[in-house]
Amino acid sequence: MPVHWYHGMVVEIYALSPATRQFKIQITGEDTIFNFLPGQFVTFDLPVSEKRLHRWKSYSIANHPDESNILEFCIVKSDDGLGTKYLFEEISEGSIVKFKGPDGGFVIPPDLSKEIVMICTGTGVAPFRSMIKHIVTNKLTFKGIHLIFGTRSEENILYRDEFEKIVRENPLFRYSVALSRENKPPFHYGYIHNIYLTEYSVKNDERQFYICGWTKMIDEAVANILINLNYDRSQIHYELYG
Repeated sequence: MPVHWYHGMVVEIYALSPATRQFKIQITGEDTIFNFLPGQFVTFDLPVSEKRLHRWKSYSIANHPDESNILEFCIVKSDDGLGTKYLFEEISEGSIVKFKGPDGGFVIPPDLSKEIVMICTGTGVAPFRSMIKHIVTNKLTFKGIHLIFGTRSEENILYRDEFEKIVRENPLFRYSVALSRENKPPFHYGYIHNIYLTEYSVKNDERQFYICGWTKMIDEAVANILINLNYDRSQIHYELYG
């Protein structure tokens, strides 16, 4: 089947941190409904090169499905990335972008009766924000969710106010932040691995781990959970940054 490409207008851009921006994109044209599962991503075709490798850039959708046909993306600027250079330096409100999707199997857990541990760094929080907002907005019943977010410094914490608000309103949702370059209580000082290694050392067959971030972090987390904590591979789900 031929690929269906959507077009969207950038309706809002704002800073989430010094190096990260949120882009809100309103789908335009004849496409009145864009259905996706919380956690999925889309692939942009950016006019930065003739080579598809440089043009096609995938980003996780950061908001939950609703009827507004607005998609949100949190994107960090890369020093050597043609795609983010274009998004940060040439895109503005009113610009039109082209994308396809949704794609991806890293989606909201089908069984919310199991405890869910979400581990992420940086913009890897995007699919988790989509999942969590979907659960909270639709008042779905869940057993427990623990979001563990890692970044270098306090100024780089993404969506902090949102997650802290959910903590106040729902005792089944937990939120932990690890700062690798700053020692600032009440945040954990160090890497995210210390948090789940300590808190989930007692094995539970009903627990599920979802991980999103750079390859090195994912590899270390998977090894820790499999070997050091002795969980089964079926309890681990992961996706690279998007």
